[in-house]
Amino acid sequence: MKIAAGQFTCVPADVAANVRQMAVLAGKAREQGAELVVFPELALTGYELEAVLADPGLWATAEDSRLDLIRETGIATVVNCVAATDGPRPAIESLVFGADGELLTTYQKQHLFEHEQAVFTAGRHDGRFEFRGVRFALATCFDNHFPDLTSRGSADGCQVHLASSLYGTGGGVEELAAVYPGIAKDANMHVVLANHAGPAGPWTGCGRSSVWAPGGTLLAQADAESAMLAIADVD
Repeated sequence: MKIAAGQFTCVPADVAANVRQMAVLAGKAREQGAELVVFPELALTGYELEAVLADPGLWATAEDSRLDLIRETGIATVVNCVAATDGPRPAIESLVFGADGELLTTYQKQHLFEHEQAVFTAGRHDGRFEFRGVRFALATCFDNHFPDLTSRGSADGCQVHLASSLYGTGGGVEELAAVYPGIAKDANMHVVLANHAGPAGPWTGCGRSSVWAPGGTLLAQADAESAMLAIADVD
């Protein structure tokens, strides 16, 4: 199975524009033989915390008609967004759609980074799903810095770890290069990272979306700035 990590520069607080960008990348991934594509953290709105806190209209649900373009691409997708919860605060949530557009699972970020703690509620459950005979684990950015979370995926029989993240230029480059190959090595899973490229809220995403093999060998990597895909076979 080929899997893609898609990166692009989000249009701040513009769901329709970002859906269009993801649909284009998903279509290109499918044309190149990929069966699943994962997108960065808060790809639906960009990493715009003030905007999403002020406007619940930017929050999404699994049934949101604004996501129809993505659901109709004919490829499985992992779309990270702001989602309503039963409480007063939203969550950072990954929506996983199958190739037929049906919802496979959702996952809410469990480890909120610093300023996120004042905006979002933390998830309480791990994310798992199976697609075409492969078992996947889900994580969002800061989650990946907690070995207990990633090791649970391995212990639960997952073969691929999917990460929607935001790492910026500067120190984020070194952090990315250390964390994700380490997960591949320690958890003995393929690791797929989708990162932002270009302006992302207070940061500038450093790109470099990547796929690593179990053991930490780099299989594919996007560049630092372009809207593009990193695609690799995880069989």
